[in-house]
Amino acid sequence: MGERTEMSGAAGPRDGDTAPHHPEAPPLRSAEALGPAVEIVSAGNEVLLGDVLDTNTNWLCRRITGLGGHVRRAMLLRDDVDAIADELRAAVARRPALVFTVGGLGPTADDLTLAAVAEAFGRPLELHPTAEQQVRERYAEFAARGFVPFAGMNKSRLKMARLPRGAAPLVNPVGGAPGVLLEIDGVAIVSLPGVPGELKAIVDGSLAPLLHRVFGSAHYEERALLVDTQDESAIAHVLAAVEQRHPHVYVKSRAQRIGSASVNRITVSARGRSQAAVDALLSPVVAELTEGIAAAGFAAHPGRPDEEGR
Repeated sequence: MGERTEMSGAAGPRDGDTAPHHPEAPPLRSAEALGPAVEIVSAGNEVLLGDVLDTNTNWLCRRITGLGGHVRRAMLLRDDVDAIADELRAAVARRPALVFTVGGLGPTADDLTLAAVAEAFGRPLELHPTAEQQVRERYAEFAARGFVPFAGMNKSRLKMARLPRGAAPLVNPVGGAPGVLLEIDGVAIVSLPGVPGELKAIVDGSLAPLLHRVFGSAHYEERALLVDTQDESAIAHVLAAVEQRHPHVYVKSRAQRIGSASVNRITVSARGRSQAAVDALLSPVVAELTEGIAAAGFAAHPGRPDEEGR
């Protein structure tokens, strides 16, 4: 047997060898580019069974993005107290500005979200007088309009007024169950009903003061470019270079079809104290992207940020 003169891994690359490839780290986006962090914990056996489509998470993501924040995590869980409580404790430990829970506020036995919030933070469920009044008034109205057979309170209806100690009810102008706000160590936990119309009405109504406190009155804007290629890899280096130079701007690409055309949509977004401040952030990014994409051999032209494609 011949003598071995090299040990595997001990020698450097020889002529013709390919050097190891170390992937580039993704651009580090600033907190200004991302905005306040939000997490969503959605609970519902019916969603995980495929009986109901979860449109609530999508709507909340779009709403938070439009306010200048970012949803960094969204979880979908069964109606299980321990599982929801574990996720909420982990969410608060990550220190977002806001945590939404969705679903599980109703009168039935499998509506367990508030019990999970109570367990997660050691806050017993207690009958809240304001919440009880809200539920009572809603059911009186429902009965008067013929939506329910009786107006009085019963055990199931009182269940919707039992909140974790220290929580406050949020007026639900559509349904019977109030939303709930609980603040833990500087993190706002907002529990919303799973009925989309009720969820939207609370977010756009009684939750408005909290949203203003979290997101402020900062201006947020998105701009879009449409590139005449679906091959993201052909322009990825252009996007990476621009992102490195502009960490306060969020840049995202997505291949899609608009009508019969195959394109790559690039969305750039930023938040700032004024329209002028945001324009100062976005305008050079759009210009550099357009120039860099042209140098790569492709045409880029303005698109609408909300333009739908497939």
